[in-house]
Amino acid sequence: MRNKFIVLISTVFLILTSCANKAQKQSSENTLAVNDQKKKVVYQVFTRLFGNTNTTNKPWGTIEENGVGKFNDFTNKALTEIKDLGVTHIWYTGVLHHDVIRDYTAYGISNDDPDVVKGRAGSPYAVKDYYNVNPDLAVHVENRLEEFQALIDRTHNAGLKVIIDIVPNHVARNYKSISKPNGVKDFGEEDDTSVTYHVNNNFYYNPKASFKVPVWEEGYLPLGGEQHPLIDGKFDENPAKWTGNGSRLSQPNMGDWYETVKVNYGVSPEGKKDFDELPAGFDNKGYKAHFEFWKDKTVPNSWIKFKDIALYWLEKGVDGFRFDMAEMVPVEFWSYMNSAIKMKNPETFLLAEVYNPALYRDYIKKGKMDYLYDKVQLYDTIKHVVQGYGKTDNIPPIFEGLKDIEHHMLHFLENHDEQRLASPDFAGQAEKGKPAMVVSATATTAPTMVYFGQEVGEDGSEETGYGDPTRTSIFDYAGVPAHQRWMNNGAFDGGQLTEEEKALRDFYKRLLNFTIQSPALTGEYRDIHSYNRKNTKNYNDKLLSFVRWSNEEKLIIISNFDANKEYSFNLKLPESLIDKWGLKHGKYQLKDMLYNQYSSNLTIHKDQASIPITIHPLESFILKVQ
Repeated sequence: MRNKFIVLISTVFLILTSCANKAQKQSSENTLAVNDQKKKVVYQVFTRLFGNTNTTNKPWGTIEENGVGKFNDFTNKALTEIKDLGVTHIWYTGVLHHDVIRDYTAYGISNDDPDVVKGRAGSPYAVKDYYNVNPDLAVHVENRLEEFQALIDRTHNAGLKVIIDIVPNHVARNYKSISKPNGVKDFGEEDDTSVTYHVNNNFYYNPKASFKVPVWEEGYLPLGGEQHPLIDGKFDENPAKWTGNGSRLSQPNMGDWYETVKVNYGVSPEGKKDFDELPAGFDNKGYKAHFEFWKDKTVPNSWIKFKDIALYWLEKGVDGFRFDMAEMVPVEFWSYMNSAIKMKNPETFLLAEVYNPALYRDYIKKGKMDYLYDKVQLYDTIKHVVQGYGKTDNIPPIFEGLKDIEHHMLHFLENHDEQRLASPDFAGQAEKGKPAMVVSATATTAPTMVYFGQEVGEDGSEETGYGDPTRTSIFDYAGVPAHQRWMNNGAFDGGQLTEEEKALRDFYKRLLNFTIQSPALTGEYRDIHSYNRKNTKNYNDKLLSFVRWSNEEKLIIISNFDANKEYSFNLKLPESLIDKWGLKHGKYQLKDMLYNQYSSNLTIHKDQASIPITIHPLESFILKVQ
């Protein structure tokens, strides 16, 4: 779920650059030993959709009409193919038990009211029971947790790590866990609902008002306007709780996150923090120091509940978490929770959805996050370049401004919130994303993320119910056509892919496997784009170039974002870089590491270093100095 109120202003980048110049190195506990590691690649998969072979895609269709994927669809073959794509981690999205419009009362699960559920299959970010998993995903509902445990084990056996969501900012309006361990209380179970706020209340309340469902606009009616016994324009919630996006209205608007309620972390309605704040300088301390700081502190009840949830899933074998809308939760809570997680397993992969660049360093250094989305800067800028109206000149300053935290900024071109690359509102064709993918995957030491179906050019064009085409639905039962062609009825061999789709997947496989093996990509970066813009004829703002290197490997990377034009020029390397690399006068052979079909020569003569390049539309080279 995305914050609809993200505002990007020009002064943010200046602030970031200033922060970057002043930033100090973090302690060894908080800084990953980049040069001793390989890059990570996260494969985000929407679990409900992955294994579904049904191609009906009826708008607002039921499970029986449109089908649904199961945990068991992730076979050993499927997981092996995902790993062989060049993946290190799988983010299983939508695993936790969230609201769904299906009758599971035979299993002790209460029905969910369509008046406060988005879509028929429900939002994965309206979690109903944190101690169990979505019953839709199980072959045998009564054994759903065991089936997910078996998937965790299969994933590990395939050599992959498991990531799931935790959604700390909000829960479903009807949250009720029927699976919680002995002694655990539900969210809100012990709240004093006679007051708007108490530090240990899990929710905020409007004590004198009852909740009312939003006033619907045409096209947004529950279940698309279908008659349903539970659709009556009412939902019993008295007193009314504040809504997940922070709306205090007892009757939220249709655009609010009306299906969820805001969790209280001990911040009063006036903004007062009723908990200890981190002492000055704690941003430079490691997770052990943070853990010790909180050990003897009294913290709000919601903090304890979410920490216990995270530790519960670690015990099940989960290797990491993606934290939804982390910036809407106080950074002190993250210090408390993430330090406890790291004490349990220091290798846990912690990824946070944060969109405000001014908060990046706080959530990394104080909040002890490993990785944040690089959405507002790199993703947005690359998207504009791909669409043809942005300039590559705007990309190098982003890397410069984030250089002190570059390892922590996860790169992606698709996820469940964003438009598909191949959709007409993004690039219109998947091939236009190829140079963007090379830049995204190779420019920094940070992880790369790929959304399932991206590697075969899925365009997200199906209208399956709630939400917009161009984004693969996360609210309804559906099939994903290009992905289904790769899945080939469970063979997972790409047997139904077109030749173009096969070629695209081959590109992703080559690129991602190179990134997780290359020592240079965990090493140093330098921009050479700006130098060539000033000094090289026929080099323009549709091209981008930079270098990456380590003691073992030296790479020169160049991409052509122009979909229509081939360019020929002599790429130049600055003298300071040649000195840094310790290269002498003469010729050095360069070999492309993507397809092994292109080669050139680096010639150094009289302090001038140049490489003759001919690059086709949408082509990229990863040139290794031999």
